[in-house]
Amino acid sequence: MASYDSIQKLHQSLPAFQPYIPAAALPYPAFVLLVSTFVLAFYFSTLPKATVPVRELGVAAIASVLSGFGVVFLFCSVGVNV
Repeated sequence: MASYDSIQKLHQSLPAFQPYIPAAALPYPAFVLLVSTFVLAFYFSTLPKATVPVRELGVAAIASVLSGFGVVFLFCSVGVNV
């Protein structure tokens, strides 16, 4: 097992973290993803009800994924890195 000093030197020698998407650009995809979530939620609420809700489940799943990524982008854009 490595000593604490060697691990600390290794940590200090590593480069700083650089995100793939700059923090200044995060509000734009967050806005697009969250608006598309609300559009899909409106579309989901206007679909005719069927006995087998395959189409409803597909729309709801897409809206759920978009809202999840939108919330993560929004949190990261305001400084809450998740």
